[in-house]
Amino acid sequence: MGMTERLDKYLSTRCSLTRSQARDAVRKGGSAVNGRPVRDPGTQIDPEKDAVTLHGNPVGGGAFSYLMLHKPAGYVSSTEDAGPTVLDLVPPELRRRGQFPAGRLDKDTEGFVLITDDGAFAHRILAPRSHLPKTYYAELDGPVGPEDVRAFAGGMALGENRLHPAELIVLEPGDRVEVVLTQGLYHQIKRMFAARGRKVLYLKRTKIGGLALDPELPKGGCRALTPEELELLRGGK
Repeated sequence: MGMTERLDKYLSTRCSLTRSQARDAVRKGGSAVNGRPVRDPGTQIDPEKDAVTLHGNPVGGGAFSYLMLHKPAGYVSSTEDAGPTVLDLVPPELRRRGQFPAGRLDKDTEGFVLITDDGAFAHRILAPRSHLPKTYYAELDGPVGPEDVRAFAGGMALGENRLHPAELIVLEPGDRVEVVLTQGLYHQIKRMFAARGRKVLYLKRTKIGGLALDPELPKGGCRALTPEELELLRGGK
């Protein structure tokens, strides 16, 4: 058996909790070790072997954290900003040092943001050569049609940038669309539609790679990914 430590200390060092908050959470039955509820904050655990949860969410030892966040409008996708950031929405029991949003959404854009502390994983899925598709739902100020679909598929020019081909799926009515991108330039979707004479009124990211935003996760909600969801994310489409 490896080095052991008190459960309340373990929780406070791995979550954004004071020791007294951690003790209180344990006493109220919020924690479990290896699936068994534990109410004694002084319980000794082995961080290398014991599986600890707080309010049903796994608390990692050496493992990285991967969180699905349903971003509402008004939050910035960064770690530091004068206004509220997406990290402010991560509940205390899921917070870890070094977490950051893997990829950005505009302040007024809603939807799926991946929060992690695994820099190598984030780099792999964000690197341009990964071509990881990201799917968005948009509402426009007017309908689009087959010519717009062809323009997106042909790889549009935006300033000095020649864009990768993008998939535009027109929904009913014709001012509702889905867009699938494999790159992420600044304000890309808004600029693409502006080049076609349309304005984006509402934008939401619904999918990263093969993983869709959980429809049960409310705006502002955040939870840990399951191992199956993480595999979907790693697998791309």
